[in-house]
Amino acid sequence: MTNYVLVHGGFVGGWYWDQVAESMRAHGHRVEVIEQLPSSGSDPAELGDLSADARRVREVVAGVAEPVVLVGHSYGGMVITELADDPAVAHAVYLSAFWPERGQSLNDFLGGHLPDWIVPHADGTVTVTEDVDVAREALCADIDATTTAANMRRFVPQSISSLAAASSAPARTHPATYIICELDNAIPPAAQEAMSARADYVERLASSHQAMGSMPERVASLLEGVS
Repeated sequence: MTNYVLVHGGFVGGWYWDQVAESMRAHGHRVEVIEQLPSSGSDPAELGDLSADARRVREVVAGVAEPVVLVGHSYGGMVITELADDPAVAHAVYLSAFWPERGQSLNDFLGGHLPDWIVPHADGTVTVTEDVDVAREALCADIDATTTAANMRRFVPQSISSLAAASSAPARTHPATYIICELDNAIPPAAQEAMSARADYVERLASSHQAMGSMPERVASLLEGVS
């Protein structure tokens, strides 16, 4: 049995991992899912930033009390990078995730310009566009429109401060795997390839950004192969 901690990306919650976690647990693994990072949620006044997210994940990792495989998707890659020197982490997995260098923020990855599917607001948050077609093209073009619309009703605001926060990116003390999603329109494959150059192992999926939704069994299988 391997212990896993799964970290979601922006705008969503732990539910994003439901199908993957269910498959892995059925195979006897212990899977802890971060249900909600502090940087995302329904109340803009209570949203945290990258440091708050990292603290939350550290608490969960410490609670497992065993070496864990720490998995981050999308913005979750920013978070798990903060734990690069955590002695409880045996392996890190970036699933189409941002992997910053020290001092780099998510805004730096975006070149200072939000893509058209992310909408800024005066309350200090950003949200995913309400246009289902635009959101689906960016995030999950290989998932049907009905499922996409249902998922979008569960999306929540993300703090702008979490996009601006610079990574501390401590020196890594464990191996890392990068899983490239080759049909991703949110994080271009070329950008993923560049980040994956720092990984010890690289895997590829013919999927959109939401690989856990379009091919959950395949994602689960890849994660189960990590040691």
